[in-house]
Amino acid sequence: MSLISGPESHCGSPRLQKHAIMKCHVCGSRLQPVVTDLPFKVSETTIVILKGLPVLQCDNCSEYLLEDAVMSRVEEILQRVDAAAELEVIHYAA
Repeated sequence: MSLISGPESHCGSPRLQKHAIMKCHVCGSRLQPVVTDLPFKVSETTIVILKGLPVLQCDNCSEYLLEDAVMSRVEEILQRVDAAAELEVIHYAA
């Protein structure tokens, strides 16, 4: 979801539009939904690879964004990681 300008709600804040075109904050190109695998360093000695993670990725420069709901779920997953493990591979499930 992205914030768009236009008619405001009764509270004076912008409406959320679910299907708005998202633009890359680095180069301005369009972001496309893709599913990918990403590494996360959770401590000095532990790396977690999340497989099948839904992201918005730039058509031009490959910069990516995680939507708020996805990031919340990622944080939940990473909090449960075994800190003694050097590498853990986890399949993302919403």
